[in-house]
Amino acid sequence: MKHFLRAVTQFFVFLYCKLLWRGLKFVVRKFTGRCELQRICYNNKHGARRTLKIESSLRFSKNELLQSALSVHPDKVEKTIDDIMALKKINPDTNPQLGISLQASLLQIVGHRSLVAEVEKLRREPYDCENPKHEDMLMKLWKELRPDTPLTGRISKQWCEIGFQGSDPKTDFRGMGLLGLHNLLYFAEHDKATALQMLHDSLQPKHNEINNPEWEQKNLDKAIGYSFAIVGINITDLAYSLLVSGALKTHLYNVAPEMPSLLHFQQTFCYLMQEFHCFWIEEDPSDIMEFNRVRSKFHRRILRQLKNPDMALCPHFSASDLHLVNL
Repeated sequence: MKHFLRAVTQFFVFLYCKLLWRGLKFVVRKFTGRCELQRICYNNKHGARRTLKIESSLRFSKNELLQSALSVHPDKVEKTIDDIMALKKINPDTNPQLGISLQASLLQIVGHRSLVAEVEKLRREPYDCENPKHEDMLMKLWKELRPDTPLTGRISKQWCEIGFQGSDPKTDFRGMGLLGLHNLLYFAEHDKATALQMLHDSLQPKHNEINNPEWEQKNLDKAIGYSFAIVGINITDLAYSLLVSGALKTHLYNVAPEMPSLLHFQQTFCYLMQEFHCFWIEEDPSDIMEFNRVRSKFHRRILRQLKNPDMALCPHFSASDLHLVNL
C-alpha cells in the first residue's frame, strides 16, 4: 500500500509539473510573441548550447512534425525547416536568421545520427585477412610506425613492437572491428610525430635504473606500462561509448558548423590518445594490471569536461585540418 501511494503521488507530481510547464510556455509565448524555438535561437549562441536545447524541444514536443524532424534525411532538412516555420506561423522574410539557425542545428542533429550509424558499421565489420583493402591498411600502419624496419612476414612477432599482443594483429581487432584500425592509421598518418613519440615512450622502462641497451634485451611486455596498438583499440572503444551515449554531442556540436563527420570522430580519437598518454604518466601506475582503473578514471574526467556546454575537446597538434578549438 505504501509503495502504491508513493507511485500515485509521483504520478500526480509529474502531471502537475507537466501541466505547469505547458502553461508557463503558453504565457511566455503570449508575453514575448515568440515560440520556444525562437527563444532558443535568439537567446543562445550557435553550438551545443543552442542545438541541445533545440533537440530537447523537438523531442518532447506534442506535434508529430516537430518530433519527426529529428530523424529526417539530411536532404530534407531545408523543407522540414520551411514546414516548421509554417506550423509556427513565423514569417521567414521578417525572421531570416531563424531559418538559418534552425537549419544549422538540425543538420548537426541528423548528422550526429548518421555519424553513429557510420561508426557502428565500421565497428561491426570484422578484420578480414583475405580482404586486400584490410591488409593494405594494416601494412600502412606498420610502415608509418616502423618506417625504418621492414616487416619480415605477415605473421610475425614484430607486431608486438607497435603494441599488438601476438604475431597476428587481426585477433586484436575483434572488439572494435575495422574502427580500431581506421583510427590507429589515421593517427599515425595525420599526426605521425606525436604517434611515434607515444610509441617510443610506451616502450621505455618505467624507471631509469635500467640503461637502454640492457632494456632492449628485455621483453617488450615489461615496458613503461602499456602497448600502443592495444591502448589505441581501447581508446577507440572509449570514443565509441562517448559517441553512442550522446556525451560527445557537446564537443561535436561545438566544432562541426553543420553535420559532424567521421573525420571529427577520428580527430577526437587523436585528442583522447594524447590526453590518455599524459594521464597515464600522471597516474604513475605500477604495472599494466592497473590499466582498467586508470582508463575508468580517465573516462570519468572526459565525461565531466563534456558536461560543460561550451566545451570542445581540442587536439593540440598542427596536423588538424578541422581547426577544432576550445570555445
